[in-house]
Amino acid sequence: MLDVNPTSLPGVMLLTPRRFGDARGWFTESWNAERMAAAGLDLGFVQDNHSFSAEPGTLRGLHYQKPPRAQDKLVRCTRGAIFDVAVDVRQGSATYGQWTGAELTADNGHQLLVPRGFLHGFVTLVADTEVQYKCTDGYAPDCDGAVLWDSCGIDWPLPVAQPVLSDKDRAAQPFTEFDSPFVTGTYA
Repeated sequence: MLDVNPTSLPGVMLLTPRRFGDARGWFTESWNAERMAAAGLDLGFVQDNHSFSAEPGTLRGLHYQKPPRAQDKLVRCTRGAIFDVAVDVRQGSATYGQWTGAELTADNGHQLLVPRGFLHGFVTLVADTEVQYKCTDGYAPDCDGAVLWDSCGIDWPLPVAQPVLSDKDRAAQPFTEFDSPFVTGTYA
């Protein structure tokens, strides 16, 4: 069983796979192609990514991979807790520039589906957090890009005064200078 809940942005979904628990703990199918297809989400994932962040307040994003190597992502937190964000950057979209976010934790088992045409990022809420996500295309450095984390009006629940950023994320372009390669309806 899979609960699929839409967010405020078209195409961005909050998924919760069913957990089966007993005295030993629990079991879940974190990904099942047949169940996803039955829910109208027929995605061909080709790459799994796994990140570890030691410090609370580690912020990764806002990232995208432009066409022709754009990616859909299915994100989950397998240890700790994150606030996960998607920003609509599809030119012509009624929700262009708007964002949605969800708390993903190892305990709640929620997953966020971030389609092509959206920036993606997250901040860790606790120490020693691990995030895993599936992608529909492999990493392509020539298509990789980033937008400055604090330039989209996101209400980040930062657990520290200043986020821990990579050099790439610190030097990212502000949203006002971003020329989106995505167009509404194409998702390519």
